[in-house]
Amino acid sequence: MSTTVANNDVHIATSIQEAAAMLADLGDEGDAIAGGTWIMRAPLRDVPVRRQYVALKQIPELSGIAVGDSVDIGAMATHSDLGTIEAGPAFSGIRDAAARSAFPQVRNVATVGGNIRAVGFAEADLVPAMLAAQVRLGLTSPDGTAEEGIGDYLATRDARPAGEIISRVRVPTPEGRASAFERLTVRATGEYPIVNVAVSVDIDNDVVRDARVAVGSVEPVAKLCMSAANALIGHRIGDAAATEAAGAEAAGELTARDGLDAPAWYRLAVLPTLIRRAIARIDSGSD
Repeated sequence: MSTTVANNDVHIATSIQEAAAMLADLGDEGDAIAGGTWIMRAPLRDVPVRRQYVALKQIPELSGIAVGDSVDIGAMATHSDLGTIEAGPAFSGIRDAAARSAFPQVRNVATVGGNIRAVGFAEADLVPAMLAAQVRLGLTSPDGTAEEGIGDYLATRDARPAGEIISRVRVPTPEGRASAFERLTVRATGEYPIVNVAVSVDIDNDVVRDARVAVGSVEPVAKLCMSAANALIGHRIGDAAATEAAGAEAAGELTARDGLDAPAWYRLAVLPTLIRRAIARIDSGSD
């Protein structure tokens, strides 16, 4: 089934296999559309609108959220959906990233899968939170299904095959893991972040045994800062010296971008403060 919107055709898929086949056939002429919030901004980004789109909204396999040993999320879940999930401290970073992103009108329609897929969206809030959480993506294409870590996916995001669809997002929530998210915008709320930060730590006997520090909006794609994470390992969460070291290491790992919202130097200058705030949020929850 298809409808016409202006000069663009929208094909409505009713199964994930049908959508994958449609997208593979369309190739560079088509793309998937979910909430549509990123596609609507294409003219502002000087990106041409595709001639044809495949709508995913009526595909049941892409909906639903299940909370168990991990949180299994359908790719069509919205930011508002994620912002209400209670799945313990391991999920807090993702929940807060979803709940604090953009504005309510956007959160109500913007989808998880769309946020991950959005090439050129350095400011995406969910992406660093999911990097820090070690999320794995369920992928469907005409060739079948696969699973891939989000870090590997992002590394090749601008060259993914045309028929591939993100179907599910799996967030591990092991015992002893805690996470937090922080963002800084030009205004107090809403808007795109100048910097966003997610920290996830695995704590054993009050000591950080493993850590992940992910930073978004500084470079064109969100990045895990390995030396920043290493600075936290072996110390109590909230240790002042380890926290300061993590902030300094993160700033040293990144090559910041200039933008209309903030110059490169400012992004790096405020980054340690956001890391400190995220760690303080984790520490306050572990007391």
